[in-house]
Amino acid sequence: MTRAAIAVRHQLIGLLGVVERNAYLVKRYAIWEVTWFVWTVANTLTIVFIAKGVQAAGGTLDVKRETTVLLIGAVIWSYLGILFEILTQTVGWERWEGTIEYTFMAPLSRVVHLLGMGAFALVYGLIRTALLFGVIASFFTLQLGRADFWAAFVVLAIASISFLGVGVMTAVFPLISPEKGTQLGFIAQGMLLVVSGVYYSVSILPGWMQALAKISPATYALRGIRHALLDGAGVGALWGDIWPLLVIGVVSIPLGFAVFHRGEIYAKKHGMLKRSG
Repeated sequence: MTRAAIAVRHQLIGLLGVVERNAYLVKRYAIWEVTWFVWTVANTLTIVFIAKGVQAAGGTLDVKRETTVLLIGAVIWSYLGILFEILTQTVGWERWEGTIEYTFMAPLSRVVHLLGMGAFALVYGLIRTALLFGVIASFFTLQLGRADFWAAFVVLAIASISFLGVGVMTAVFPLISPEKGTQLGFIAQGMLLVVSGVYYSVSILPGWMQALAKISPATYALRGIRHALLDGAGVGALWGDIWPLLVIGVVSIPLGFAVFHRGEIYAKKHGMLKRSG
């Protein structure tokens, strides 16, 4: 085996190690995971019941379709939230466990470390999102007769690449600001919520907010997944939403790694790794 192959094998083992360690953390705090899942179910139900409220008040919209639209928005937003939370807590978890200095000094490239966190976030997020969709869908009659689930999955998979790139950028906040960094990550997530059309059409937003929506991967993910599930649009028909996601992913992934690298240098230089605020 060549030296290059040995190096690649070493990094792959490290990547799987990061995923496995996070899986053990979830197992250790399983009761909290269940608690937060129940909270997410309750929060999502509150949002989706908007459609039922309109019906009860004598609204004329297609309640079944509107219920499905809101459910897709709430579930995809929950998925995005999980990715952001896990990546933003890349530093926080290490501080809680008291392993931050060991991890950041380990013979493992930062790209592999962050990819391991991202891989775990994707797997965990997809499982949790599927469960959430199934639980909430059992409460309502949805408009899914024409749904193309494969096309929806393809859009979500491609969108996840862009989500990871943005998430890695937010992960730098707790690194350079132990006191308020995590809150800044949630603020960034909230900004995407406002402009991406999670619960309403982007077309109702002011012009400057619609411009911001065009650079948000969540905008294209939501629109593409809704077309796939509500209208039965196939992968080819969704190319108008797929190609912007690919472009954002190509830009955001290397940019996210570069931003985190600069933040790590700054944190080490100013002795911020061990600080807890």
